[in-house]
Amino acid sequence: MITIALSKGRIYKETLPLLSAANIVPTDDPDKSRKLILDTNHDDVKLLIIRATDVPTYVQFGAADIGVAGKDVLLEHGGEGLYEPLDLKIAKCKLMTAGLIDPKPRISGRLRVATKFTNVAKRYFESRGEQIELIKLYGSMELGPIVGLSDLIVDVVDTGNTLKANGLKPVDHIADISSRLVVNKASMKMKHEKISAIIEQIGKAVNNE
Repeated sequence: MITIALSKGRIYKETLPLLSAANIVPTDDPDKSRKLILDTNHDDVKLLIIRATDVPTYVQFGAADIGVAGKDVLLEHGGEGLYEPLDLKIAKCKLMTAGLIDPKPRISGRLRVATKFTNVAKRYFESRGEQIELIKLYGSMELGPIVGLSDLIVDVVDTGNTLKANGLKPVDHIADISSRLVVNKASMKMKHEKISAIIEQIGKAVNNE
């Protein structure tokens, strides 16, 4: 059995053609089905539909053999127990710091940064020799600087339109983000032939071969 962990939404939709190139086609539609484990055209291949942030954890601990996760999620997770054989070149965006176009005076002596990417933010500012006060948020990051909760945010930026609409601007570029194929290390050894074939076929599709 090969189990592939995916998240609903943009990544799922953009991954489907790549899976199809490996002759893996779901027979259930996650938008119409309440099932969390989807069947495919192969009896021995299943798709797990989970939260994007949980994909690396499921793959790390072997609950899924393969997963597709954004590099932002992988950077925050740390990538333990995972191989990352392919950049799928889909769901591209940037991980950036952002702040008010017209900044207010500093809230405190230490820079306040609001984000759900606390590990990434901590490493980034440490690499610059800056001590910060981290504030963990799970959504609506843009509100942080607007209401005086934080000086900056760390978040993924696609077009930048949401920032602009809320009076914010990108400040520093942390990383280019795209979705990656990740593989459980034990699965790669135990199911090497099958997983290698999937990686090869998806890789050809990514490179338009």
